[in-house]
Amino acid sequence: MTNEIKGLVGQTAIYGLSSILGRLLNYLLVPLYTNYFLTHEFGVITLMYSYVAILIVVITHGMETTFFRFNEREQFGRETVFGTSLLSVLSFALFFLLLALSFRGEIASFLQYPENTEYVIWFAIIISIDALSAIPFAKLRAQNKAFRFAFVKLLGIGVNIFLVLFFVVFAPMIVSREGSAMANIVATFYNPGIGVGYVFIANLVASSITLLLLLPVIFRSEIRFSMGVWKEMISYALPLLVAGLAGVLNEALDKPLLQRLLPEDIAMSHLGIYGACYRVSVLMILFIQAFRFAAEPFFFAQYKNENAQLLYARVMKIFVITCLFIFLGIMLYMDIIQYFIGKDFREGLDIVPILLMAHIFLGIYFNLSIWYKLTGQTRFGAYIAVIGAFITIAVNVIFIPIAGYYASAWGHLVCYLCMTLISWYWGRKHYPIAYDIPRIFLFIISALMLYGLHSLVPETTRVAGWFISAAFLGVFAFSVLAIDREARETIIPALLKLLKR
Repeated sequence: MTNEIKGLVGQTAIYGLSSILGRLLNYLLVPLYTNYFLTHEFGVITLMYSYVAILIVVITHGMETTFFRFNEREQFGRETVFGTSLLSVLSFALFFLLLALSFRGEIASFLQYPENTEYVIWFAIIISIDALSAIPFAKLRAQNKAFRFAFVKLLGIGVNIFLVLFFVVFAPMIVSREGSAMANIVATFYNPGIGVGYVFIANLVASSITLLLLLPVIFRSEIRFSMGVWKEMISYALPLLVAGLAGVLNEALDKPLLQRLLPEDIAMSHLGIYGACYRVSVLMILFIQAFRFAAEPFFFAQYKNENAQLLYARVMKIFVITCLFIFLGIMLYMDIIQYFIGKDFREGLDIVPILLMAHIFLGIYFNLSIWYKLTGQTRFGAYIAVIGAFITIAVNVIFIPIAGYYASAWGHLVCYLCMTLISWYWGRKHYPIAYDIPRIFLFIISALMLYGLHSLVPETTRVAGWFISAAFLGVFAFSVLAIDREARETIIPALLKLLKR
């Protein structure tokens, strides 16, 4: 069992190269944005990408997870499963693209940017391309081609970062040197009036290049479509679509609601502050993302293992321990991490611990959700996610006018905590897994207590403060390893293995 978890750790590390390193590089643009753009301008970026997250879930309509499920069932044929899922997403993407381009004026007015219909065009193409790319990426994951997956992801992200840096930082500097040959060349295609729009253009180019790199994965496969297989796949996928849509609403809907429910004169500025502080929890988000990339195919592959349920329980505990260590690492070193965002955005940093705990419970929920995916009872995922969406909407609608973006942060925590409890309760009946709940609860309380105690430490020199924070992290790590034998047997060998690479 330990060997299986070591394999999962290794896969998580490789996917983390693309997901954690890649998205970390992307997130490193946040200091750039929050120093070069005003709070309301960054609010535009935050708002537009919240809609992207929602629409990609609709267009992929659960086919990514469905692909993993059916790819393990030999009777359908892997080429047929790949082709059917790919063409299904392609048809959704083309329909969406046609719809968005036809009604771009109306959509721009709804977004409250009636003079920026180009935003709608750019994002319609980005969303369609990214949704279509999800299935070839899923095939690479299913084939355990983690290094190729990482290469394509990182190259696309690298292109995006290069173009953002060029258009936001270097192009204005070059153009300002009037009369030089380089300034004349750049002035022919650079328009300062586009502003934050260059962030979106960079994304469009990067997404297009990513899809081009994935074309060999598509064309080297026999694209077979089966209506019979599609009907079975879509019946499995639709509850996942509902669950995924409700889930992304839980994650992204607070941004449009902040825009709509706050007074117009402060809405976009507060949205920008909230979006920037949300990104301070980047390490937690990236770890969970990397874990999900590796864990989903891993969970399905281990389903027939006689020790599968014990394995899932151990994975959960190790996952929670890792998340809590990241939580403490971020909060104990906030005096450094605060510089991740511009000075004008730091007034919202008090929401960071709330958001970090919310993401921990989201990760716990992902682990718990395996019971309904493995048993094919995906409707329960839809029920839970819909309940979560109602909680998110209710908390935000009621409390945003009173507490602003603090309401959105607490809404995340309340939502994911409730979803976790519901999934755990239903999972006990349909696919019981003996999670070590008392030990997990003890670790969470211990981490929160250490964070609370650290906040009571008198201010001292910065270097001394760093050593004190390291001591607190050491106490947590030592306590966990001393108390839990499974943690010792799993974490220490896995870390030693990673260090040897």
